[in-house]
Amino acid sequence: MVNLHGRDFLCLKDFTQDEVQYLIDLSSEFKEKLRKGIEHYYLRGKVAALLFEKPSTRTRSSLEVACYHLGLHPMYMDVTTTQISRGEPIKDFARVMDRYVNIIVARVYKHSTLEAMAKYANAPVVNALSDFSHPLQILGDLLTIREKKGLEGIRIAFVGDGDNNVAHSLMFGAAIMGLEIRIGAPEKYQPSREVFEQANKIAEKYGGKIIVTSDPIKAVKDVDVVYTDVWVSMGFEKEAKERIKVFEPFRVTWDLVEHAASDFIFMHCLPRHEEVTDEVFESKHSVVWDQAENRLHSAKAVIYALLKE
Repeated sequence: MVNLHGRDFLCLKDFTQDEVQYLIDLSSEFKEKLRKGIEHYYLRGKVAALLFEKPSTRTRSSLEVACYHLGLHPMYMDVTTTQISRGEPIKDFARVMDRYVNIIVARVYKHSTLEAMAKYANAPVVNALSDFSHPLQILGDLLTIREKKGLEGIRIAFVGDGDNNVAHSLMFGAAIMGLEIRIGAPEKYQPSREVFEQANKIAEKYGGKIIVTSDPIKAVKDVDVVYTDVWVSMGFEKEAKERIKVFEPFRVTWDLVEHAASDFIFMHCLPRHEEVTDEVFESKHSVVWDQAENRLHSAKAVIYALLKE
């Protein structure tokens, strides 16, 4: 029996296959309850602090709705309206919140911010995005892949910036579930050796496979899933011109995806910019809206699993 009560949720690599499978199953159960109109106010009377250093559409919306459906009160906190913006140490913020709320969910620039919160708060801390990891996104993505293709023998290609938070988490998630994942990225933007070794060790344990290549066609050849993300993440705006030029050969076009399996699905964590053409994004292969919806269900699963008695 999987028990995640009181755990922090900072990175998928910290969880076993059984634990991730449990969270995917729980996400699916919550999705079915919502579809059938079954109320699930299981956490009525509890409070979640939602701290945002970065702006958001899907993350904030999915978390607030998830809290509402579970019966929690979501306390949205723009970091600019807190004393953190005036220099209050994160460890002090965490210890104060620990006296007020049952769970802290934070969307931050630095992963070290989450680690400090987790160290000083007894309440569970959930990563709603950091520079290193985006586990809530990938948990919802794994649910989407299972719904569309199953999770047996699936091959995934991530094309674009292979050293960003989504790519890292997708590598960890695929490795944990024993899947093959290929990262197609320019050499300068491939996963760091440390991240690759961490993910590869997990893949070896669960029968997965990780391939890193600078050839986008090799990356997508016969894959079941083609995934991409923005080339210019928040915080890298000054590098925009350089990045767009370097990543141009990795744009997800119809010419590129023709090398994937004929029934491939296209995924994107949103928002989209120049990294994918409308021809692919709006095609019958695109599952981005189901993917976005599943962020709601994965958020519920994590919050409930960490707080249920």
